[in-house]
Amino acid sequence: MTETYAGIAWTDEGYRVEVLDGAGRRVVEPSRWSGAQCRELIAWLRDFDGGRAPAVVLESTNGLLDGPMTAAGLEVYRADPWLLPPRPGFGSVPAGLLAERARTAPGELARVTAEGGTLTGRAEEYFAGVKRGEPIVAELTASGRCFERGRRDDPRVALTFDDGPDPVFTRQVLDILDRYGARATFFCVGHHVAALPDLVRRTAAAGHELGNHSWSHPYLPDLTPEQLREQLDRTAETVAKVTGEEAPTRFRPPYGALSPEVLAALEGYPTRLTMWDVDTRDWARPGPGRIAATVLESAGPGSVVLMHEGAGDRSQTVAALPSIVEGLLERGLELVTVAELEDDAQRSKG
Repeated sequence: MTETYAGIAWTDEGYRVEVLDGAGRRVVEPSRWSGAQCRELIAWLRDFDGGRAPAVVLESTNGLLDGPMTAAGLEVYRADPWLLPPRPGFGSVPAGLLAERARTAPGELARVTAEGGTLTGRAEEYFAGVKRGEPIVAELTASGRCFERGRRDDPRVALTFDDGPDPVFTRQVLDILDRYGARATFFCVGHHVAALPDLVRRTAAAGHELGNHSWSHPYLPDLTPEQLREQLDRTAETVAKVTGEEAPTRFRPPYGALSPEVLAALEGYPTRLTMWDVDTRDWARPGPGRIAATVLESAGPGSVVLMHEGAGDRSQTVAALPSIVEGLLERGLELVTVAELEDDAQRSKG
């Protein structure tokens, strides 16, 4: 690890950054950045001190920066909850505390890699939690409270995009969908909705569906039930305020992290869980050809396809999208929103 440490905290207003040297002294004054300034923040860190970028330290409730930062070549670490004091009801622990933790106990932090993603080093825990939650998810799906895919005789597919809006890639995705007259569902993070309201309004005006993807893209098992519901409430309220329409009730959990504890926290909460049956794993940037092939080989009538247009370099997803859309249309599959797909599935049951 380098001898300079940049702690990055998230708040309801954006990001706060503090940089400490090896002796614990502030190198520069703390700075604030909005959710629309991720690229500028990364450039600032890369150019820091003549190109001697500090090690970046995040915590597990801040899942929007590690992807673009690792892609940019920055050294990124995660401080897990057991290494930190309790966080506030909304927001992460202070940026200075994160930087200090890296300075005093660097060996206890997890190095985040592009291949492992945000949960590098916690994959076993994640999969175990999802496995334990599967019986509950199956019950919710059977009762209509969780939706994974539509009917296999419904000649329609729902393309979905997570982690936006993004000032560059969301616009490109919208342009492509508009070119083909296709509709999709965008699961938005509140942090970016607040920073890019015009882009959210454009998405809604184009006939696309908006869903809730939390505020800061946290690893949900690390939140208290109150913190989890606060993430959903603030995002829903912000989307409604921006669009002037009803708040979205459809929720997609970040990473699909539905452990029994997370599901218990959501019990009775007015939201509809939405998952997927085709995962492109485009966040790993396997190449446009591989992303397109995954969809065209795996998607069929009633499929819900998971892709991303935010929180990272999504140029490969954008490059793959025309081939995906054209390939599905050539097979006679209409591209619709998740709501349309689910409505038809529910009518068939009735």
